[in-house]
Amino acid sequence: MVAYREVFPSGKVEFACTGMAALVLLFAGASKPMHAAEHITLRNGFDLICDHRETAGDRVRLYMTASGPNFTEVASVDIVSSEFVALPTQPPTPTAAASQALNPTPAEVREIAAKAGAVHDLDVELLASVIRAESNGNVHAVSRAGARGLMQLMPGTASKLGVADSFRADQNINGGTTYLNDLLVRYHDNLALALAAYNAGPAAVDRYHGIPPYRETRLYVARIIHDFNRRKAEDLAHPATLMASAAPSAAGR
Repeated sequence: MVAYREVFPSGKVEFACTGMAALVLLFAGASKPMHAAEHITLRNGFDLICDHRETAGDRVRLYMTASGPNFTEVASVDIVSSEFVALPTQPPTPTAAASQALNPTPAEVREIAAKAGAVHDLDVELLASVIRAESNGNVHAVSRAGARGLMQLMPGTASKLGVADSFRADQNINGGTTYLNDLLVRYHDNLALALAAYNAGPAAVDRYHGIPPYRETRLYVARIIHDFNRRKAEDLAHPATLMASAAPSAAGR
């Protein structure tokens, strides 16, 4: 594929031309008009597809659509690389409901999480902490492993959960909440084990009979529990709510 690659933070621009035949075939077989977009890789491992960018000082706004306020702002040093890719042109403007699902505001994400949590009796603050750890609230996030969306569902997991489009906030959160609930049931409401399985997979938790000795997984579990406890401590409307702990209990619900 032909790509113009911009490497940060050195500021040098590298032009790469690879796979010309593949690009010709791509356009020859394309049934829809194509347009250029940027494939951005961030230092934290997330990959994004953005329509365009705006730079102000050392901050960069990555816009997900050609128009509208939907953007992710990052430090320029956090952009590891970017390349131009050919994508189908955007479909007609979606309905209000579809727009909310594809480009939700933080308040809309919380509303979706609250509704999903109510179905499974899971605390919205727990789901908010998982979403923050998984994607930092970016509905378009893609990990190096291929996990997608707000709750970073792998394609196979998403398919089993009936999630047709992991980049739709409602489908992704409903699927991720269902999966987390299944793990809590599997591990008898042990929140730490359920979170470890969400991150590393149930097979790893079962193999080690506990949280796997993976640094990433242990930091992940600690980060979510800490953030969940912080949120509950700040929840003045429900001061008596029990805080989560790593011990087996129903506190995670």
